Amino acid sequence: MAEIACVGAVVRDTAGRFLLVRRANPPAQGTWSIPGGRVEPDETDEAAVVRELAEETGLTGIVQGEVGIVRRDAPGGGVYVIRDFLVIVDDQAQPRAGDDAADARWFTTRDLHAAETSPGLAEALIHWGLLDPPE
Repeated sequence: MAEIACVGAVVRDTAGRFLLVRRANPPAQGTWSIPGGRVEPDETDEAAVVRELAEETGLTGIVQGEVGIVRRDAPGGGVYVIRDFLVIVDDQAQPRAGDDAADARWFTTRDLHAAETSPGLAEALIHWGLLDPPE
């Protein structure tokens, strides 16, 4: 199966909240997820994650490092290979939904666990030590 290079931005503010976007398009349309998307030709993963963050939330970020990789089946065949990066933003700035995001906002750990998130998001964040398991 063809691999499709993608990236995701794991963004937390100083209060420990996560920045999530509501997906406006498939896959996982209508669910909450981290900002991200496909890597463009001749674009580095780091540049792609900063671009996707800006397109979906209006925020600028600085990549701190990779936190993990997930693989998801792509609609119509192929596999999304998603490299997720920890990204720092000015947490005084308010996110605004843009591009293929229907909404963008900050979530506490409790709110994230209660939200309808994209498949495997919470499990990946827990596995990488970025999210406490639900109480």
